Amino acid sequence: MPTKRAEPAPSPERDDEELKPSDSYVQSFARGLEVLRSFGAGAPAQTLSETAERVGLTRAGARRILLTLQTLGYVEQEGRQFRLTPKVMELGFAYLSAQPWWHLAQPLMEELTQQLKLSTSAAVLDGAEVVYVLRVPMQKIMSINLGVGSRLPAHCTSMGRVLLAGLREEQREARVAAMTLEPLTPRTTTDAEALLRKLSQVRRQGFALVNEELELGLMSLAVPVRDRSDRVVAAINVSSPAQRQSATELQKTCLPALQAVAERISAMLPG
Repeated sequence: MPTKRAEPAPSPERDDEELKPSDSYVQSFARGLEVLRSFGAGAPAQTLSETAERVGLTRAGARRILLTLQTLGYVEQEGRQFRLTPKVMELGFAYLSAQPWWHLAQPLMEELTQQLKLSTSAAVLDGAEVVYVLRVPMQKIMSINLGVGSRLPAHCTSMGRVLLAGLREEQREARVAAMTLEPLTPRTTTDAEALLRKLSQVRRQGFALVNEELELGLMSLAVPVRDRSDRVVAAINVSSPAQRQSATELQKTCLPALQAVAERISAMLPG
């Protein structure tokens, strides 16, 4: 999949009409989070001016936030460049530590990877994206590196479709309507109505199979993980090179094992 140019982070001022400073909304805190989010693979290091431009702040505003983050240990400065420090990982791992069942799920996913000889993953839904919470690679089959915390668009990934299909109908329609259905390959579904039809099918059949819509040469198969109230809270998948087997073969050989592991993980969820 071609490397995408990092886009400027959306300005925290974009929602000022709806989100104004108040007892329930701290604008300076929101802007600090936007500054943290402006760093990434496309911008691992930034100058003060670059940060201000990406986040939509004045230089003075960006400077105050960066120096605050530096004081707290989340950012370090080398010359004119600012970078995130490993301390930022505490924020993400706080989420994982609050979901201890993933630690119990990891041996099951590792067992599944060895059984199928294919990479397996688990993810949750966050807006228009899936966020990886577990990854057990077998071999590198994608042009991008994935790990815990990685994000991919939900509309063209098997786990994303399982998670979207698990939403109530009105939520699903609203979520899809708000998405930018970017064509990552010639096979990517970019029509909202077509995507909704596919999501309805995923909901009925209980799994999603996506063939070369995220990246050419890549297929993936996903099933839901449900809590005790039968709510879809996560998804697990298996991914395979498209040339290794057909979509029908992938479903036949992998779906029963994938569903069995999903059921065992679901049983670990708290009531």
